[in-house]
Amino acid sequence: MAAVSDLGFDPWDPAFLADPYPAYAELRARGRVHWFEPTNQWLVPHHADVSALLRDRRLGRTYQHRFTHEEFGRTAPPPEHEPFHTLNDHGMLDLEPPDHTRIRRLVSKAFTPRTVERLKPYVRGLADELAAALVEAGGGDLLKDVAEPLPVAVIAEMLGIPESDRAPLRPWSADICGMYELNPSEETAAKAVRASVEFSDYLRELIAARRKEPGEDLVSGLIAAHDEGDRLTEQEMISTCVLLLNAGHEATVNATVNGWYALFRNPSQLRLLRADHSLIPSAIEELMRYDTPLQLFERWVLDEIEIAGTTIPRGAEIAMLFGSANHDPAVFADPSALDLTRADNPHISFSAGIHYCIGAPLARIELAASMGALLEKAPTLRLAAEPERKPNFVIRGLEGLGVEVG
Repeated sequence: MAAVSDLGFDPWDPAFLADPYPAYAELRARGRVHWFEPTNQWLVPHHADVSALLRDRRLGRTYQHRFTHEEFGRTAPPPEHEPFHTLNDHGMLDLEPPDHTRIRRLVSKAFTPRTVERLKPYVRGLADELAAALVEAGGGDLLKDVAEPLPVAVIAEMLGIPESDRAPLRPWSADICGMYELNPSEETAAKAVRASVEFSDYLRELIAARRKEPGEDLVSGLIAAHDEGDRLTEQEMISTCVLLLNAGHEATVNATVNGWYALFRNPSQLRLLRADHSLIPSAIEELMRYDTPLQLFERWVLDEIEIAGTTIPRGAEIAMLFGSANHDPAVFADPSALDLTRADNPHISFSAGIHYCIGAPLARIELAASMGALLEKAPTLRLAAEPERKPNFVIRGLEGLGVEVG
């Protein structure tokens, strides 16, 4: 078996980060599972395997519902990282049933089709305002002027976070999400811990205020559910709010800028979209497939599994390569081509199984709203300069996306 690094997979190499998809093709061609020594993980690059493993209950986002760190052959996190892990480990993304089921059931009430549909006018109105301001200015940074403000405002509105309190939300989220990269540094961990403490302290105050004076927001709803007998600790409430804020905008922000950058690099597809706005729904799915915002998703092996004759023992960690799965030619015809008319598009950018993204319908509404507003109000939108890619692998995005109008 060739070393993974020899196949071009190097998540710290700027050349790989600029375009990881050729390396993924090599991984798929050389096998269904690869051991990656630098992170002590098994890489899974094929769509069929990733899709199946996301639904396999022998894997879990956590192991602590069944094993201690010692029983699982793992070392407990350093004590100084505790605030981050307390926050992260009580969110439903990193829980397994029955805790995951209980919390997701409560949160899902805020993401019913009817509830999400009711948000459409608010989302579209805000998208129109942001696009109009960009046009008025003659251009700007699509990331900071449109991609970030829209989903952050929407999820903050749902949670009941006042506008005056929203400035730190994005920086807190960015610092916390740094811990989801491969082998994060101590500096990254320190930032994540600080953000975890500050964000948790803020939410604790917000929850106390909503207990005294409930509103129509999700925080008030979670408090009411708890008071009515559904068990939800304060820590679970805090962790749920942070998860919803982080997951509720990170993917949407990066899908927006990755998507527009892809359109600028594929002018024939952009012309097609400008000529026919009815392509927006299929364009969103294709852009999320083409340059996947979340490139990798991890699972612990709770019970031994086998992949293509390779036995993966309990205690191992599997890294499912979403970006590779979304470019698998066994599933997608001509996967390296951007095709906004692609009809059959079973991408896994929103994951699958019990951890399927609960906010996927809302994300699609936000992406459609911002794309529609920009197509209508800025029909001459163009790239002002080549963007700089963020030095991240797992969460794939750009430092900014300078654009011009007129």
